[in-house]
Amino acid sequence: MPKDGFKVFSRVNFPVRWLVLATVSSALLLVVIDMAVLYTALPDLTRDLKASASDKLWIMNAYPLTVAGLLPGAGALCDRFGARRPFLSGLWIFGLASLLAAFAPSAEVLIGGRVLLAVGAALMMPATLAIVRRSFSDRRERALAIGVWAAVAAGGAAFGPVVGGALLEFFPWGAVFLINVPITVLAFILARKVGPAGGGHADRPFDAAASLQVMIGLVGVTYAIQAAGDDLSLPPDVWVAGGTGALFLVLFIRGQRRSTAPIIDFSLFRDPGVSLGVLAALMSTIALVGIELALSQRFQLVQGLTPLQAGLSIVPIPLAACVAGPLAGLLLMTFGAVRVLWFSLALAGLGIMAHLAGTDADAGLIAQAGTFVMIGAGIGAAMTAASTAIMAGASARSAGAAASLEEVSYELGGSIGIALLGSLLAAVYSASLELPAGVIAGEEALDGIDAALSVARAQGGEVALALVDAAGTAFDVAFRTVLTVAAALLFATSAAIALTGARRRI
Repeated sequence: MPKDGFKVFSRVNFPVRWLVLATVSSALLLVVIDMAVLYTALPDLTRDLKASASDKLWIMNAYPLTVAGLLPGAGALCDRFGARRPFLSGLWIFGLASLLAAFAPSAEVLIGGRVLLAVGAALMMPATLAIVRRSFSDRRERALAIGVWAAVAAGGAAFGPVVGGALLEFFPWGAVFLINVPITVLAFILARKVGPAGGGHADRPFDAAASLQVMIGLVGVTYAIQAAGDDLSLPPDVWVAGGTGALFLVLFIRGQRRSTAPIIDFSLFRDPGVSLGVLAALMSTIALVGIELALSQRFQLVQGLTPLQAGLSIVPIPLAACVAGPLAGLLLMTFGAVRVLWFSLALAGLGIMAHLAGTDADAGLIAQAGTFVMIGAGIGAAMTAASTAIMAGASARSAGAAASLEEVSYELGGSIGIALLGSLLAAVYSASLELPAGVIAGEEALDGIDAALSVARAQGGEVALALVDAAGTAFDVAFRTVLTVAAALLFATSAAIALTGARRRI
């Protein structure tokens, strides 16, 4: 096997770099789809595994939360050993974890499978972007390639409910994980043949203690956010987790500033493009995850759509993201990252508000699809601009660390989006539900709309119909609240980026 995969095709005029992009993009697609693929499967697996409301949040959140905690260390491994080795290792782990999750007999085993999936994903994610950077030396080609990468990241996350819905139409919920296995095998074979070897810096030390600190810090803080959403009385575990997480993050930041080979190079934030890119990546992912979680549940549990119908209803979001990502990569050359960032975030926010207005007016499918196109195009363009801005501020030596910084923003955004907006959805629903007289096991109905529908099925009669109607009304209140908060986050971030860019003239 040649040391450099590019030499395999050195005798022919074959655009290997684009095959490399396709290979890493297929792996990235799996990673980001798995963040959202369970949205449409949640009602089915909740019923089959008898998962509680807390179990549901952990099934959803264990994956992005663990990925966010591991990414900084994984990025440092890429810089030390090169991107190819962690990428191949991550593929193996991801494939095996998919088998475990697919046949999980209980909620606890599924959560464990999701954690193992996250280990594989964390190894792959910084490697994908570092490989793209290494494969494309031309500035315009690299911008287009990163645009494709970002389109896959945004479109994949948005395609998750669609993929899940299509599979659930014909197979049990475990199929959403089994589909990963053949794709990981194919990506592994291609990566071994054409993936660029080298790129590592053997003299760069790996700080295991710092990797552990940032993992504990991120997991602790995010757990506290989720637990606080579950119980607004803020029980002791919230304070312990939040305080421990904050302490470890402070220790990590102090240590990194003194380190000669930091896992996260905080000097990168001196570049305004990097800091604004991280902010945009974080907020756009929080908004996207919250929107899709609320939409997929509303379509199925309030409007009565099947998982496939619910997934197809959301499909304009990923399609628009896939188109807008590469297009934004080309527009960056003319307008710059800051202008593309603030405009695209504002467009996504307008799309959310337009969808809410259409929901209130009972707008038709075409109008609804139009609002989803606005959301998808805005998020897709924002992710491309954010990725380009972050990677442009990093040297080749710290490409893995920069890639992990960017992807921590995405995964942490996904985790916070589920924890914050998912908990907000549940809390507003519970507070808004007015139980009809005569409901048996009414406390269970407060646990979530799916629980309320189960109670109604068990009870039957006029009381059941009244409970279904009350649960739908309460969920609509929660739905509007979540989408309004998501739009407010996007508008605020857009304004902050625009003002910062104008002040610094960037």
